[in-house]
Amino acid sequence: MVPLVILEPKLLDNAGPFRRAAFVLALHDLDRALGQRGGRLHVAHGDPTTVLLQQLDEPGTDRIYANADVSRWAQRRDRAVDDATDQAVEWSWGTLVQRPGDVLTKAGTLSKVFTPFWKRWAAIPLPPEAVEGTATPRDDQGIGLPPVLDHQPIRPTSNWEQLVEDYESGRDTPSISGTSRLSTALRFGTVSARRLAEEFGTHTSGRQGFVRQLAWRDWYAHTTLQFPDIDRRAIRPEFDTIRWEQGPDADRDFAAWQSGRTGYPIVDAGMRELAATGWMHNRVRMIAASFLVKDLLIDWRRGERHFRHLLSDAEPSQNAGNWQWVAGTGPDAAPYFRIFNPVTQSRRFDPDGLYIRQWVPELAALDNSAVHAPWETAPLDLAAAGIVLDDTYPAPIIDHAVARDRTLAAYSTALER
Repeated sequence: MVPLVILEPKLLDNAGPFRRAAFVLALHDLDRALGQRGGRLHVAHGDPTTVLLQQLDEPGTDRIYANADVSRWAQRRDRAVDDATDQAVEWSWGTLVQRPGDVLTKAGTLSKVFTPFWKRWAAIPLPPEAVEGTATPRDDQGIGLPPVLDHQPIRPTSNWEQLVEDYESGRDTPSISGTSRLSTALRFGTVSARRLAEEFGTHTSGRQGFVRQLAWRDWYAHTTLQFPDIDRRAIRPEFDTIRWEQGPDADRDFAAWQSGRTGYPIVDAGMRELAATGWMHNRVRMIAASFLVKDLLIDWRRGERHFRHLLSDAEPSQNAGNWQWVAGTGPDAAPYFRIFNPVTQSRRFDPDGLYIRQWVPELAALDNSAVHAPWETAPLDLAAAGIVLDDTYPAPIIDHAVARDRTLAAYSTALER
């Protein structure tokens, strides 16, 4: 057996530093595991179709086993592999719990609403677990692995058992380890989504809440297989007519959002965490994404591309699916008129300001009531905390109430066209 990975130059070049580092680290871990069986990971570089045809020319090589994917790029690549060889290709879906096509409505279609999908998903048996084989891996490194990079991905939370029990009460608090941080491992398949679903089950509310997130992953993946342009077209096409803000002012606001300098502390904390670690707490992702789309009225696709570049766990189906949910443009998305108030969200989910103080340290001296909205604090109190708005920390780049009215008008106009 030839354990083969093909490094595709364009994919590597387009990946951000954290995702590239996570991918390379996963390859090294796989290589070590193969070494325990007397083999090595064979590394090739180039077009997958060309490389596979070269491998199939070697004696005794007569079958390809590969993991399928749902992105537009992956679908095009996999069709090319199927078309290029007469040998059988056995596709697996190792990064999902249920295979696309296995969770359908009574009419035989994929549900456009998540809750019916979840009920059907939870009711059908898990697919058979992979069985350990007996093949001997070949000891040939090919061109060899690239070196491990400095950008280390976020490590999963260690105490999974307690985490899933407390999942419903802890997952929305960004200052604690209330989420599994398994998203990068799930993205690269170094943890089995199917095994997690089996191990944790749904017999408590916390466990059900955790496993439900695995179903969301599957739903977005199944949706993307049917709608591969999920990252560049609204699934609800009427919202592709929204007149997003453009031009120098929009570019300035987008840059402020990217750099964590919007003047809204919870948004800035999230964007700084992303830039520093390649990860962001899920609740804060929703707040930061909503702020870009619903406060700044900037096209969700710009935000999706920025997240996809920096997130170590980014994959088109999950990232674009969640951005369309926030923007109100996707299936079963948040209604377009649901607009997060960043200050309300901050006070609710980071009440003591611990997350904000970690990532926006210039606000650390403010008390818990002021740290969420420093512009509401008297100048003398700000000065006592060492803060001067638009100097040491920016004033809000937009008024939320004004922004909300503008966004509702833009969405309403799009629906009327």
